[in-house]
Amino acid sequence: MRTLYVVTHPQATHHVEDVVGGWHDAQLTPAGIRAATAIARALRAQIPESAGVELYASDLRRTRQTADAVAELFGIAPVLDRRLREKSYGEAGGRPQEWLDRRFVPPPAVGERLDHDEGVEGAETKAAWVRRVYSAMDEILARPCEHQIIVTHGGPLTFVVTAWIKMPQETVGYASFRVPAGSITTLREDDFFHNRQVVGLGDTRHLDSAAAG
Repeated sequence: MRTLYVVTHPQATHHVEDVVGGWHDAQLTPAGIRAATAIARALRAQIPESAGVELYASDLRRTRQTADAVAELFGIAPVLDRRLREKSYGEAGGRPQEWLDRRFVPPPAVGERLDHDEGVEGAETKAAWVRRVYSAMDEILARPCEHQIIVTHGGPLTFVVTAWIKMPQETVGYASFRVPAGSITTLREDDFFHNRQVVGLGDTRHLDSAAAG
């Protein structure tokens, strides 16, 4: 049995400032820091104390801060991996969201979507973004650890899930799993059929305690 717990970082400064995230190195807000603690506690409640656990995280500050809260509770060090970063929006990163909205060219309903040019200088294509997330997942899943925690962003969550269920990269142009900030998605592979399940998508029940605090 293998279980992956995929965490999307909680509230960060780019959320409240209404600026583009991407590779802009925002940090968690005070509410986000409280939520990171709640995430860590929720994971600790699900994973047996005696179990081996590995922790992977995007190297951006908001995901590092989230991973640090988990690492402290589990007594392990996170493995930072830039391949788990949010999509790069090039020169739009850190600018007001409305600046990007005015320039963004959405992908076509029919036609090339993975290599589509979104009209923003330096922005990463979806194809490049998918390739790096799949590359990270290949290495994570090659490890034999039974419990693995991945701390990433809302965008890459989709491709973590599609990699988990073995969707070929060229078929994910329409895939989208939307989850809230600070959520936990649970993925599990059984030992008998080796089926890969999406057990829970974007669970935020643990955030109730953080909001109360």
